[in-house]
Amino acid sequence: MDDKKYSSYVDKITPNSPTVKNCIKAFVSGGFICVISQFINGIFISKGYTIDQSALLANSVLIVITGILTGLGLFSKIGYFCGAGTFVPITGFANSMVSTSIEFKKEGLIFGLGAKMFTLAGPVVVYGTLTSVLVGIIYYFFGGGSVNV
Repeated sequence: MDDKKYSSYVDKITPNSPTVKNCIKAFVSGGFICVISQFINGIFISKGYTIDQSALLANSVLIVITGILTGLGLFSKIGYFCGAGTFVPITGFANSMVSTSIEFKKEGLIFGLGAKMFTLAGPVVVYGTLTSVLVGIIYYFFGGGSVNV
């Protein structure tokens, strides 16, 4: 089969994706997750926590909620409906950690859960760490001086 025949075959059997509809779903659902996060953040601020503390606590609450929903098998259903909007970084990362842990739980705590937990999330951690180091170096040399930690 030559390239043209193969290309027309693939075009014929590949379902068309409703791109605009998927983008709207992702935008609305991702925005809804951010609104929930901001609401939780506001609750912590109203209880007297600082902005930094409330942001940390709100992220922790989102991680716990995502972990519970993933463990119950509900997050994948929400993700299937909402698409990319559910993978706002904190919820997507929590889902990848919990789902990988659940998948390899049967292999034991050490060789399954402990060793395989970072199979999917590991590249995210490495990329995030390297990116933050590079941004820090760029900021240090071009951002006007020392970095206050």
